[in-house]
Amino acid sequence: MVKISDFQIKDVVNVSDGKRLGNIGDIEINLSTGKIEAVVISGNGRVLGFFGKEEEIVIPWKNIIKIGQDVILVRYKGFEEKLSDEG
Repeated sequence: MVKISDFQIKDVVNVSDGKRLGNIGDIEINLSTGKIEAVVISGNGRVLGFFGKEEEIVIPWKNIIKIGQDVILVRYKGFEEKLSDEG
């Protein structure tokens, strides 16, 4: 069994580019099934939206690749990558 506090101290790393996304601040749970739907990474000052507001990053549970002792590896396609795909 794993506690949310155990998740919160691990660094979340994007396997697509090797960047550290931050730490888990919250989780989304489907109350009907009792399963975790997504993890929410709190804005850490690196990802700034409009007007300087820190954005939260939501990673669907299916995009978590590996939960290690020190890090959580995820597959995340961020805003910057979406811009390059469009242009």
